[in-house]
Amino acid sequence: MSSEIKKFALEVGEILKNKNAIDIQIIDVSHQTIITDFFIIATGKNVPNVKALVDELKIKLGRVEKFPTRVEGQKEARWVVMDYTDVLVHIFHKEEREFYNLERLWIDGDNIITL
Repeated sequence: MSSEIKKFALEVGEILKNKNAIDIQIIDVSHQTIITDFFIIATGKNVPNVKALVDELKIKLGRVEKFPTRVEGQKEARWVVMDYTDVLVHIFHKEEREFYNLERLWIDGDNIITL
């Protein structure tokens, strides 16, 4: 994993933080899976907020020509996954975040950054 990928993950986290996402966690999963290097998990306060977080990432990252290869769940805005290849961004509605508790599957002690 390169330092550029980690820098990008931190940049995504900061964009979400500045747009008032809740409980942002950046998890290094590079040693656990081959599908990506980082998961970013964040929570929106409600459906409009989840949509706003997704839109903010598209706008801010689009300005520097970084576009997701795929976005899933945007219409319902309960659990949106944005695939930036080396970084997968999961933006949850609060209830889905609590129910799925995705981070419990990937945290191994020292691979997490909480913003």
